[in-house]
Amino acid sequence: MKPSPLVQIKLIVISAPSGAGKTTLCKKLLEDFDELILSISTTTRPPRGDETHGREYFFVSKDEFEKQIRKNKFAEWAMVHGNYYGTSKEVISSAAEQGKTVLLDIDVQGAASLRNLYSKSCLMVFITPPSLMELGKRLKARGTDNEQAIEKRLKNAASEMGRTSEFDHVIINDSLERAYEELKKLVKKHLLRPATDLNG
Repeated sequence: MKPSPLVQIKLIVISAPSGAGKTTLCKKLLEDFDELILSISTTTRPPRGDETHGREYFFVSKDEFEKQIRKNKFAEWAMVHGNYYGTSKEVISSAAEQGKTVLLDIDVQGAASLRNLYSKSCLMVFITPPSLMELGKRLKARGTDNEQAIEKRLKNAASEMGRTSEFDHVIINDSLERAYEELKKLVKKHLLRPATDLNG
């Protein structure tokens, strides 16, 4: 039997407090770079609205998720508000086999796990709002959370913003267009780097 070729991998990990514009920036990257593929997380929470298995998330039972944890199938995972969320190692290796760079829209805890596992392969970027006060205004303007939920998000944001030293780059999203141009330059530079082995 011929030995299987080494899978070469590159990851772009984007983290930010809720409301800082991370999802919008990631969407713009996917529109502009064919080389990128968005990582789809696995979760035990039920689908919402028209969410579809394999598109927004891989929806599995709690038992199945815990079985995958025991088998070390996740690059990172966490329990959030009573539901499991995780990034499957298979999703990352499958993208790498297609020659794609994996884009991950993920929290700081997940980002830390990915950095530990794929240290040489990651571009780690943290998107921060200009201030917590500005973030509070944005969260209120969205109209999706009550005051209690907003306070909780701001408390989490303060904690996350205290961990920016764990990232390669910090981008202040004071203007979406300016922040995107800065992010785009970093991504272009990372895409030019040679990929590393899957366990790199």
